[in-house]
Amino acid sequence: MLIQVSHQSRYEYNSEVFLGIHKLYLIPQYRPYFRIEFQKFQVCPQPDGDNFRQDLAGNWYKQCWFTGQTASLHISGDWIFKLQNFNPFGFILDREFEERGWNHADFQFDYEEKTAFLIPFISDKRTGPFDEFLLKIKHRSEGLVDFLVNVTKTISEGWKHIHRIEQNIWASDYTFSQERGSCRDLAVMQMEMLRGLGLATRFVSGYAFNPDLAEGHELHAWLEVFLPGAGWVGMDPSVGLFTDHRYIPLASHPDPARAMPVQGTFLGDSDSALKTHVEMKLLHQGK
Repeated sequence: MLIQVSHQSRYEYNSEVFLGIHKLYLIPQYRPYFRIEFQKFQVCPQPDGDNFRQDLAGNWYKQCWFTGQTASLHISGDWIFKLQNFNPFGFILDREFEERGWNHADFQFDYEEKTAFLIPFISDKRTGPFDEFLLKIKHRSEGLVDFLVNVTKTISEGWKHIHRIEQNIWASDYTFSQERGSCRDLAVMQMEMLRGLGLATRFVSGYAFNPDLAEGHELHAWLEVFLPGAGWVGMDPSVGLFTDHRYIPLASHPDPARAMPVQGTFLGDSDSALKTHVEMKLLHQGK
């Protein structure tokens, strides 16, 4: 499958401002199921300097710095990706890890090596009003993978997926009570649900070439959970599916704020408005 992605982000300021250092998490992160056939990246105004850097979570990003004043910042990227089929269920789960957590009196999973690296991805206590919801799903599930499938599907069916132009993320208990949310709200809510069970999760931002998503959701967010024997496994509660080759990650991080596509500041007495447009086209279906 060959797809074309065009991503435009434009920040408008009502008076001229000085731009601070910007980190552009618009570099597709490597996955074995896609290859970049074409790539073009532009920033206007032209930065005084830029380079590629890597953060602590392993994400590559473009760092830009500027001098002078401007009334706008325009960032554009164009790519052509060649996608190969990827089966998100093609793994062998560590049976001992599954059985310890599944049979635990408090339904708690525990990693054999809880190193300091793992701490940002997990929670030491249950949070939010999720216990009853999760236990109901456990009772109708046959093992951990089936449970994760059912949680993801239940959120998709029970929570309305909406498009929010605000850049914030709702608190998970608020999303839970409202039974609706943007892709990022639903992803963070499911992250906190699973962290309450002792499972390590991280937030992912990127592109989703999925006909089940309404227009305007091509720039998307989902989550990944770490399963021994499987590695990081992606789930999209917006559509109720595990993520496959149609998902192209730009950044992943235990802290959702650090996976946002554009991170930066400006200096000046001005408000800012963001307009983002992502267009995805199928160029060739392939086999």
